[in-house]
Amino acid sequence: MTAALVGYARTSTLDQIAGLDAQLRDLTEAGCSKVFQEQVSSVDTKRPELERVLEYVREGDTLVVTKLDRLARSMANLMEIMGKLTKKGVSLKVLALNLDTSTPTGKLMLNMLGSIAEFERDLMLERQREGIAKAKAEGKYQGRAPTARRKVDDIKRLKAEGKTADAIAAELGIGRSSVFRVLREG
Repeated sequence: MTAALVGYARTSTLDQIAGLDAQLRDLTEAGCSKVFQEQVSSVDTKRPELERVLEYVREGDTLVVTKLDRLARSMANLMEIMGKLTKKGVSLKVLALNLDTSTPTGKLMLNMLGSIAEFERDLMLERQREGIAKAKAEGKYQGRAPTARRKVDDIKRLKAEGKTADAIAAELGIGRSSVFRVLREG
């Protein structure tokens, strides 16, 4: 079996047809013999087509994406994906960055981009912590009011009506784990 260029395209919503079409066009023009595609937010826990492409690629193949944000939701997530690819002997090519991890320069660039992104995130979090500390010192910071705590009576009422935790969470717009926490606490 010869090495293949395998594409992965993703948009966050079903409304982004043009964005998906553009990715598919670019991946085809780049020579991808097979393209996996999905329309799901990167913050969703499940991205079945990403899992399928990671399972599909073989040693010597190259996974091709148009942009890094189409592949990974964070630097940690990118490193996790890269670990899986490296373990299988698969390289990554990012068209928008002209980055190819099959080359030493490409590997270096990916690590540099990752380090810069992590550095920027750390700076942002540090500024955020400083801002919160200042606001607390000035008595201006209250924090976010817990959503489920405001809906305890509704949760108990809906449970008494025989609704499932999933149905309660959907109806009230809160997380399933929040429903269980409220019910557990009585």
